[in-house]
Amino acid sequence: MTKTKNVSVHRVRFHDRIKRDVKRVAFLTRRLMINSGNATSSSSSSTRKPPRYKVAEFGSDVVSGMNQGSGEYFVRLGVGSPPRDQYMVIDSGSDIVWVQCQPCRQCYKQSDPVFDPANSATFSTVTCGSTVCGRIENANCNAGRCRYEVSYGDGSYTKGTVALETLTFGRTVVRNVAIGCGHWNRGMFVGAAGLLGLGGGLMSFNGQLGGQTGGTFGYCLVSRGTASEGSLVFGRDAVPVGAVWVPLQHNPRASSFYYVGLAGMGVGGVRVGSITEDMFRLNENGEGGVVMDTGTAVTRLPLQAYQALRDAFIEGTAGLPRSSGVSIFDTCFNFFNLHNVRLPTVSFYFSNGPVFTLPANNFMIPVDEEGTFCFAFAPSAGISIIGNIQQEGIQITFDGANGFVGFGPNTC
Repeated sequence: MTKTKNVSVHRVRFHDRIKRDVKRVAFLTRRLMINSGNATSSSSSSTRKPPRYKVAEFGSDVVSGMNQGSGEYFVRLGVGSPPRDQYMVIDSGSDIVWVQCQPCRQCYKQSDPVFDPANSATFSTVTCGSTVCGRIENANCNAGRCRYEVSYGDGSYTKGTVALETLTFGRTVVRNVAIGCGHWNRGMFVGAAGLLGLGGGLMSFNGQLGGQTGGTFGYCLVSRGTASEGSLVFGRDAVPVGAVWVPLQHNPRASSFYYVGLAGMGVGGVRVGSITEDMFRLNENGEGGVVMDTGTAVTRLPLQAYQALRDAFIEGTAGLPRSSGVSIFDTCFNFFNLHNVRLPTVSFYFSNGPVFTLPANNFMIPVDEEGTFCFAFAPSAGISIIGNIQQEGIQITFDGANGFVGFGPNTC
């Protein structure tokens, strides 16, 4: 009876996670299609050396939201003065920091008490004519106060008042952070109090920090469903020694997102010849490209590239017992009672030469407790996304100032 219940809970959480993931990808695709136009892409010079920082660092622990039915990752930080600890979703594709606030006109359930600005000595609302308000996308005014509204494409949204507030990471206090104080909130944020935007725009948290941390931050996402903790770090400690460094590409039509140049994919140490760089190219209209995204779980590839990768992986696993497809996954296996399974490696071949090989846990994931595992890639239309499953357990570093993203070798 207990096993049946556990299987049911695991399946429900898995399917809920995938449903939200599908909606997330659909939203990102629509957003990028709307923004595409006369854009040009650029990348950092591959001859640059990764920088060395001499700045203070700070950060916090990161936990998986899987146990709460969320495919996102949460960071623990303090909001206000005195600080009230809250779980916040980390989102590398968002340029806003927001938290649910009292008085709560419409709020979803969260793990901690909803933040009450009346109890904070450092909460200060932002006026309409301020520079901060002018930088908030789709800001509007009400009684002289700057207001914000963000929709996430699946019926989820947050809206409320823009304010300056203090955020606390361990012993580090960051003052005058522009945040959204959400009085009307709805959607898929499951347990978290709000969202810590880490995108490339000016109003993301790292964007507001500017040069204070050398323009860099890094994270290590723990394996889904585990009780262990990962990390989110700003400053020099975010830069690992011995990382694989890949130049970032810039899309002026979507400055929130971190694009990387992907040239191909490999299976079993062999590059798949039919997967070419043109399949992933970010064109002059801002279409295509490959986005690194913490908010998307499953990596998406253009259909032709996905099919070639899948077929190469199936060829390399010909001796393993297959299972029926599950949800968005069409390549699944039955590993029930198998204790040692040998799998071919899967690698990303980035533009200008860097190669990064994934650990097996980052491309073969359990979908139930009966031994069913699936190949964790899926096809998409146009945009490619490297999701958080493929990023798990790896130290990922974004060096926005110099235009690089680093992979490992540190793990969590």
